[in-house]
Amino acid sequence: MQWLKIIHRSTAGIALMAASLSCAWADYPNKPIRMLVGYAPGGAADKLIRPITDRVSKIIGQQFIIEYKPGAGASIALDITAKAPADGYTLHITDSGPMVILPNMRKMNYNPVTDFTDVAMLAGGGTVILVRPDSPAKDIKGLIAMAKKDPANWGYGTSGIGGVGHLAGEQLKVLENMSISHVPYKGGNPAVVELLGGHVPFLFSSLGSAATQISAGSLKPLAVTSMNRSVLLPDVPTMNESGYPGFDAAIWYGIVGPKGLPDEVMAKLVPAFNAVLKDPEIVKTINADGYDVMEMTPKAMSALIQSDLTRWGKIIKQAGVTDE
Repeated sequence: MQWLKIIHRSTAGIALMAASLSCAWADYPNKPIRMLVGYAPGGAADKLIRPITDRVSKIIGQQFIIEYKPGAGASIALDITAKAPADGYTLHITDSGPMVILPNMRKMNYNPVTDFTDVAMLAGGGTVILVRPDSPAKDIKGLIAMAKKDPANWGYGTSGIGGVGHLAGEQLKVLENMSISHVPYKGGNPAVVELLGGHVPFLFSSLGSAATQISAGSLKPLAVTSMNRSVLLPDVPTMNESGYPGFDAAIWYGIVGPKGLPDEVMAKLVPAFNAVLKDPEIVKTINADGYDVMEMTPKAMSALIQSDLTRWGKIIKQAGVTDE
């Protein structure tokens, strides 16, 4: 009977420990939550996350502190997230670039599949190819013809190495057998500023970063890289419609936290983000930046990350893309 008492005490101890851990998260969140952004202020990720966190904060009762950690194709912010305590007080709005593209190009300090807790997918859409209004290029074919005449002095800008814009540009180079250079910037907003200043001939930009300038007529869109036309730019053709059948380079944005977020934390965060994505005003804001809402479960988000990691790996190998 002594061994039965030992088992009983052991089981009771485990139950007590589990109850204690559960109670530890009962009042989550009881302080502000840090939301990391891997790009400079004013870019697509910044514009997307601010109205969303404003709404989520009202649901969970705590504010979000936006913290910018740009650089290295937004991988710096992901690395910080992976190393943060798994307590729900550090979250990160990430995107396709550092999650499923860069890991196929070089060894990262994190594993996109095993080092994070996938919380919520937010939105997705294609990038847009932009020129200044005074550019003689009327469409993509005209732009490429100009670049081919003087490739040594031509290059395309993006928000950084390893982003969807970078991959889209490299795919185009392969298809057209061009040798123009890639000019990466530390975020979408700095890239747009450089195009406006005439420092780069054209740009592969997220719609969120360029929406205001396009609306004002300060930049001219030639094509979008998604298979479907953008809700923001219904009159702008896709690359598929512009003579590049099957061309598809879309970006998505989602929320991740460090590996091992407690179930009690996820039970607060996941419903809150999903509820906000059903808010008509938030949907309108997301659409205004050219994206579609991509609500899905954490499990479905994890499956998408895994499949995109494989898909982009094949494209990168075929195109011979490097991170230099």
